[in-house]
Amino acid sequence: MTKKHLIWDLPLRIFHWCFAFTIFGSWYTAENKDDYIDLHMQLGYVALGLIIFRVLWGIIGPKHARFSQFIPSPKTLITYLKKSDAKQATPGHNPLGALMVITMIILITLQAVSGLFIDDDIFSSGPYNGAVSDGIENIMSFIHHNTFNFMIAAIVMHISAIFFYWIIKKQNLVLPMITGKKSAKEVNASDAIPNSKLLLGIVIAVLCAGFVYWLVVINAPVIEDFYY
Repeated sequence: MTKKHLIWDLPLRIFHWCFAFTIFGSWYTAENKDDYIDLHMQLGYVALGLIIFRVLWGIIGPKHARFSQFIPSPKTLITYLKKSDAKQATPGHNPLGALMVITMIILITLQAVSGLFIDDDIFSSGPYNGAVSDGIENIMSFIHHNTFNFMIAAIVMHISAIFFYWIIKKQNLVLPMITGKKSAKEVNASDAIPNSKLLLGIVIAVLCAGFVYWLVVINAPVIEDFYY
């Protein structure tokens, strides 16, 4: 049996799949907002919490989760693209995958944050809608509704890349994100992480959830309506 090494920590894997389901749920509820607008907003809060977690985990998480380990320099990216070895593998995110991680973080951040300020004039409004001017609301609404198209394009590229690596490069990128492990044929023992830092991950997740609750419930301004 081929020996396997732990590469992806458990908190990162949980984040990855929760992130995927949250994005899908946000898309579905947006397409059926007459029935699911409240759920859509709640999923937006979840997405915001997940993004905050990923940013923090990218600073203090295990080796392959850290931004400092996988964000490529232009030279690294060009070198990777020029390599012709169909079976070249990287322990963590390859340079293209790293760019996708950063792209998705930026897009979902724009999507989630802008949603806090918009109002659809029919069903609901974000918790901070009443605290901004009409001009700011219009900008946030533009960002919220147009960023989604870029997000869909990024998702299509991500899924296409998974199939490309699976079919052409013979690399299964999905299974390691489920098990957390890669075979000794793909990575060296020195690339493995000793553990998942699970307790730290739980603490960070709780703090992120608490912050989002404070942001959208406790700290959200109460706008009084005056009727004459």
